[in-house]
Amino acid sequence: MVEPIDPPQRLLMGPGPINADPRVLRVMSAPLLGQFDPVFRQYMKEASELYRGVFQTQNRWTLLIDGSARAAIEAALVSLIEPGDRVLVPVFGRFGHLKVEIARRCGADVRALETEWGTVFPPDVLERAMRDFRPRLVAVSHGDTSTTMAQPLADLGNFCRKSDAILYVDATATLGGMELPTDAWQLDVVSAGLQKCLGGPPGSAPLTLNQRAEARILRRRHTEEGIRQPGEPQGDGPVIRSNYFDLAMIMDYWSDKALNHHTEATSMLYAAHECARILLEEGLQKSFARHARASQALVAGLQAMGLKLYGDLAHKMPNVTGVYIPEGVDGEAVRRALLEQHNIEIGTSFGPLRGRIWRIGTMGYNARPEAVEQTLRALDAVLSIYR
Repeated sequence: MVEPIDPPQRLLMGPGPINADPRVLRVMSAPLLGQFDPVFRQYMKEASELYRGVFQTQNRWTLLIDGSARAAIEAALVSLIEPGDRVLVPVFGRFGHLKVEIARRCGADVRALETEWGTVFPPDVLERAMRDFRPRLVAVSHGDTSTTMAQPLADLGNFCRKSDAILYVDATATLGGMELPTDAWQLDVVSAGLQKCLGGPPGSAPLTLNQRAEARILRRRHTEEGIRQPGEPQGDGPVIRSNYFDLAMIMDYWSDKALNHHTEATSMLYAAHECARILLEEGLQKSFARHARASQALVAGLQAMGLKLYGDLAHKMPNVTGVYIPEGVDGEAVRRALLEQHNIEIGTSFGPLRGRIWRIGTMGYNARPEAVEQTLRALDAVLSIYR
């Protein structure tokens, strides 16, 4: 007989997921409601309004995609990219490569602009690439947890407006943990996930889009047979090549029309609602400052242990820190000892950084002094054995 699930109590200090705020876990146990229950529809409207505050936007279309952060990335790209579109992807880590792959699957003509891992792009490099390639869409990570770097974005929205390109930003790693003013920076579409700075579980992905993006998406609107009303107008563009991730249909579902699309993930909407409520109750600037303090404390502790930090520190995210594995140390053995002996998880890395660095997160509910101190003490104890 299989026993009931009873997971160990871990401190998740990797690049995500992290430990969810207990208040978020509590609301997830609330009773289920039908997706068209007036009370539940009110929760959906509240979630939209809460995430307008989180994204710092006035965008009407601010909603949730059911699925982890990657679901929103795919929904954005499959709904915006038409076959043959030129798409520019600045790649400074693994998740830039992910956007290249998804864009190619959408039939785009993709140009991957690459820089060495551990660095980011100066604004003039991006502006020149846009001028040379003339993309219809630019898809970029704000922060890439694989390299712990954050790409400056304050100028990119303006470059895209001048070129009539749509700018999509993947803020999975940064939303709630560092400044990202959607409207002020002229970001057309932004998405994230709950499992990092927002302090929730994976499974719901907030997304916001403005009127520029709405116009491109709605020209591809095709309502499903079986729910389409006679004479209902359809878009004149090519159909979006996903049903589940069709933003035109998802927008209809979240609108007052409440046009049936999927069954909303009720408990995950509760979680997303509470993540945003807690964040706004704390205050965005206070949250950003809390993440910065936790990062500074972690960095100071790592350096005091004689460990070398990874990458261009001027552009390091405040919520994930890369640190070189000391020469002669088995990095995976250290991670395993932390997990088995101290119930603490830190991250490994990918690609050219595999086996070279650890990644330690200070995100969301775990961006607290006690979590940082516990992790540093445990790492110091383990390294005293493995060094």
